Parts: sequence; structure tokens; C-alpha cells
Amino acid sequence: MKLILKENIETLGQIGDIVKVAPGYARNYLLPKGLAIEATVKNAKALDHAKRQMAYKKNKELESAKNLSAKLAAVNVTLSHKAGEEGKLFGSVTTMEIAEFLKAQGFEIDRKKIVLPEAIKQVGEYNLAVKIHPEVAASVKVTVTAA
Repeated sequence: MKLILKENIETLGQIGDIVKVAPGYARNYLLPKGLAIEATVKNAKALDHAKRQMAYKKNKELESAKNLSAKLAAVNVTLSHKAGEEGKLFGSVTTMEIAEFLKAQGFEIDRKKIVLPEAIKQVGEYNLAVKIHPEVAASVKVTVTAA
């Protein structure tokens, strides 16, 4: 029986592949779970249309992520914290603080998307990555000063 896969299945193939499987496997597993549809001309055309729509949407999201990345690169985040004599902070700078600063500047960035390799516990300048999109990461300059 020929089927068009709607999901990636490790043992069979990728989304959109036309595969030949045993009729029992198709009737009892793939079709009821919605993992595949019958390979008819109508279904093939519908799948091609859906693929084009998904590609268009993905390209649009990627383009907006690149624009946001360029805007974020121009932003300098300046945070002021209490610090000791040698520039060591009492506490640390968190992603939540950085996200709040960016929100005040007009950027809606989820704090979980800000990559902080290690806690910022010293006064100074740091470059952090912000994962806006799976394929796009922006670089944000964070300056920590003593209060």
C-alpha cells in the first residue's frame, strides 16, 4: 500500500515521502494515528500546497528574525548593581533583568531565549547571544556598572 507521510518516521522517511508499506501496518497504525495519508493524486496536490504555505511562512519568520537581530545588535544594555571594592557584584545579573531592560526599549524577548553561559558577577562588558529563531541568534552588548 502506498502512503504519503505527514510526520517524520525514523524507520520510514521524512514528511512528504511516498512510501510503500504493508496494508496492515497502514490500516492499524499509520492511518489511525494520522501519521500518513493514502497516496492519491488529490492528497499529493494538497500536500504540495501545504508544503509551499509552510515554506512561505518559515521564510517570512526568518526574515523578521533577521530584522530583529539587526535592531538588537544596535542596543546596549546598561545595568547598575551594588558592587564591592574589586568590582564584584552583590548577587548577579540575571536573564530576567536583561529581558526587562529590553522590554523597556520596546523589544519583546522571552528571558529563556537569552543565552547566559555563566552568571555575571563582575562589573564590565559582556556580549550575550539571544536566540530569536532556530537559525538566527543576535548579539547583545551588556554593560554592568557599580551603583
